[in-house]
Amino acid sequence: MNVDLYNFELPEELIAQTPLLERTASRLLTLNKETGEVHHRKFPDIIDFFEPGDTLVLNDTRVLPARLFGTKQDTGAKAEVLLLKNVEGDRWEALVKPGKKLKAGSVIVFSDELKAVIDEEGEMGARMLTFMYTGIFQEILDRLGEMPLPPYIKETLDDRERYQTVYAKHEGSAAAPTAGLHFTDELLDRIRAKGVNVAFITLHVGLGTFRPMSVDVVEEHVMHEEYYSLSQETADLINDTKKRGNRVFAVGTTSCRTLETVGSQSEDGLLKESSGWTSIFIYPGYSFKVIDGMLTNFHLPKSTLVMLVSALAGREHIMDAYAEAIRERYRFFSFGDAMLIY
Repeated sequence: MNVDLYNFELPEELIAQTPLLERTASRLLTLNKETGEVHHRKFPDIIDFFEPGDTLVLNDTRVLPARLFGTKQDTGAKAEVLLLKNVEGDRWEALVKPGKKLKAGSVIVFSDELKAVIDEEGEMGARMLTFMYTGIFQEILDRLGEMPLPPYIKETLDDRERYQTVYAKHEGSAAAPTAGLHFTDELLDRIRAKGVNVAFITLHVGLGTFRPMSVDVVEEHVMHEEYYSLSQETADLINDTKKRGNRVFAVGTTSCRTLETVGSQSEDGLLKESSGWTSIFIYPGYSFKVIDGMLTNFHLPKSTLVMLVSALAGREHIMDAYAEAIRERYRFFSFGDAMLIY
């Protein structure tokens, strides 16, 4: 498949730069994956599409304030570090600027209490570095670090909790699982009150999410690895849901990728407690093992995420729905509106 099959023209003014005042104020485009039928709703209407006994699976990862600004110790030149993942102890994989001047052996000073030495150069501009600090690293990072907003967001985020879901728990992401940003505790309580199960998985989102594909043929793309964890409690809930004939809805592509990773490992069709690294790439032709529907935001042209939702609903249905969303002036990407595929 050619990557250009997943391209579309998006007016720049439709890229949401700031979150809405109220989380649930977003619009909701609903797409029937069998018929392609589209309806325009408000986000709280999502409750109408769930039946008692269905299960909603959310990603409870929390975004690290992972962007740090400092200076090169020997020259005083400005330096920027974007943490990608904790490798072990105080050793991290990160992206750095300016890459050409920050080689192995370079020391970056962020404050009197925090420094880092670059140990080695990795693939695609990444660096391995080790932090040296006085005090508790997480507290220092919370003070000095900035939220790593996606590259298409140019505005400053006044309240960095708006780039976290209300149920964010396990810190480790370089980006938010943005489909979950629309929920409030009150709406989740209403969903539970209808008899719908609310379950959690963890997948720490990597910045590979925003990387454009560098190949022309879909099948040649290699996905980045991300850490995931699924508990036995969530596995049991999903197994029981499937056994009853109810549906499993993934909130976001990250929840979907986690569930399908674990589902692909099962020999008897039952999910079991699991954790590890996944690089699963879901595109049309993929046979879903676990999910029946998905809540998601509107994604970048030619991205792996557009291909994932096309695998669930069909490329033509997705492209038609996106064209409709553009005509109706929906807000796109991380702080944008939502789509429910059912």
